Amino acid sequence: MKFQGVLFFPVTPFAPDGSLDEERLGRHIEAGVTAGAGGVFVACGTGEFHALTSDEIERATRVAVETTAGRVPVLAAAGGPTPVARDQAARVARAGADGILLLPPYLVSAPQRGLVRYVEEVTAATSLPVIFYQRGTARLAESTAAELAALPNVVGLKDGIGDIERMHRIVRAVRAVPGTEDFQFFNGLPTAEMTAPAYRGIGVGLYSSAVFAFAPEIALAFHRALAQDDEAAVSTLLDEFYAPLVALRDEVPGYAVSLVKAGVTLRGLDVGGVRAPLIDPTPEHVARLAKLIDHGLEVVRA
Repeated sequence: MKFQGVLFFPVTPFAPDGSLDEERLGRHIEAGVTAGAGGVFVACGTGEFHALTSDEIERATRVAVETTAGRVPVLAAAGGPTPVARDQAARVARAGADGILLLPPYLVSAPQRGLVRYVEEVTAATSLPVIFYQRGTARLAESTAAELAALPNVVGLKDGIGDIERMHRIVRAVRAVPGTEDFQFFNGLPTAEMTAPAYRGIGVGLYSSAVFAFAPEIALAFHRALAQDDEAAVSTLLDEFYAPLVALRDEVPGYAVSLVKAGVTLRGLDVGGVRAPLIDPTPEHVARLAKLIDHGLEVVRA
């Protein structure tokens, strides 16, 4: 399972009564695949994994699989307590996913040996390829990353920490393990485009794009400029769109998800609000987001 292009992390739409809106999720995913997504990661961080039941994750995965119809790979999230993660892994496999994004256990700090044990026990519950998400309490030493990369169905590592020096050591350690030539690394930081040039410099070219969920034109233009070494275009988009977006995102915890959902609604598909403990953006912040989107679109269409 090899990825290329912009990776799409759809939001999870909710109906007015707060339930999962499968019809709108299908429309959202179809729009992203039609726009040119290189893969769909459903019910993950941007999709409010933290607020979904295991049944909702399974249903969202099935919608994604049916909507994409094999055009691009579909991965879904599993994570948290080991028994829950194992159950979720089995559910998304049953729903037809092509792979799993394994989020770390929460609230506890574990030794490196414990993190390996966690991955071993979850991956034992599925035959699907697994990408491990390094973030929060799951900070890997390079030797641990190399050990995980050698596990039979662990095929990638997504970094959500942002320690470039640590990640560089991890990349080098994994690449030194025989048989890891196809192992893939992903930049999983919020608004990953801001750090994409730096990650590219250490051999991590893949990244998740939350912006793609609501402004695929901008996300694709940035990805194209980065791939073509168009430094002027990259700098313009970073300065005039991504940096102001990050500034707005950082004003309220959780806006890395809330703003994305608001952006999807602004672009014409009402996907509802976010579930607690997140909050929806204020009208002022939504207005600022709308202006940013309009300006970003002007930049890429110029």
